[in-house]
Amino acid sequence: MRRPAFYSRSPRTLPPAADQAADRAEGLASLEAATPAPDTSARTGWQPGRKSFALLLVLSAALVTGAVLWAPRPGAKALTQKDIDAAVLRTLQTNTLPSPAAKAADIIRPSVVRVVSYGEEKNTPEAKTQKRGRNLAKGKPPEAPNDGGPAGEVERGVGTGVVIVDKGVILTNLHVVAGSDKIKVTFYDGLEAVATITGVQPENDLAVLQAQKVPDDLIPATMRSTADLRSGDQVAAVGFPFGIGPSVSAGVVSGLKRSFRSPEGKQELGNLIQFDAAANPGNSGGPLINMDGEVLGIVTAILNPTQQRTFIGIGFAVPIENAAAAAGSPPF
Repeated sequence: MRRPAFYSRSPRTLPPAADQAADRAEGLASLEAATPAPDTSARTGWQPGRKSFALLLVLSAALVTGAVLWAPRPGAKALTQKDIDAAVLRTLQTNTLPSPAAKAADIIRPSVVRVVSYGEEKNTPEAKTQKRGRNLAKGKPPEAPNDGGPAGEVERGVGTGVVIVDKGVILTNLHVVAGSDKIKVTFYDGLEAVATITGVQPENDLAVLQAQKVPDDLIPATMRSTADLRSGDQVAAVGFPFGIGPSVSAGVVSGLKRSFRSPEGKQELGNLIQFDAAANPGNSGGPLINMDGEVLGIVTAILNPTQQRTFIGIGFAVPIENAAAAAGSPPF
């Protein structure tokens, strides 16, 4: 059975300890009231003191046995808090623990896909920059012809997507796939599949893809509301900058409810998450995640006053609430 999109839930608030104790006391009182008092009139020779004395003997025996079992062995040193602290410190010094960003990336990585669009090659500065980056990543001269696609097709752009439903529903940026003749996605296990556009949200530069083939064990990402997101919160961007990846960069949220106008001035996006984790052409459409590996937004743009389209410290992501709405499933 296919699993729908999964959304992170806040933990339920447990009842206070005092309420729990009151509930237990009330339950015991009810039980005692419902239990009839024992009829001792028919018993002969029964004395209340004997039962209490027997119970006292059992408890005394248990205490003696416990004292024998827990008594320190001759010559054994009792552990102190200092000994425990030293053991913990020694473990931290001799074992390298993964960073929070590394653990988060491990969680989201099976849900991240590489998105490649094919069609007529563009002649824009951004398209030329992406082409040079892809060629350098493949060990080719920067201006080498683009011959990596199928016969008769040109690899026009590379971006990133994130799986939100395990039947192959993928979120990405509209500018990654707009105007393409063919779209191919590559899953975490290496499976390549043709994908089609099933929905768009131009005002947020979002597109929804449906892969024609999916891995049997495809894992959808978990989405998390941005309602409690604050500046300074740790985040990571996972994607395929210049087609290299999946790559991970870490940083923090540097602002909320930001606006961004495309370099061509054709579109202005609003209500964006501003972050400083490194992002470059190819990261577009990839997930911006928290340290629990939950998707907070879809990376969509980087701020740069030049035409080089390289990262200078400010990136933007569409909040996941808007992104999920593009897929027809508002999560929160």
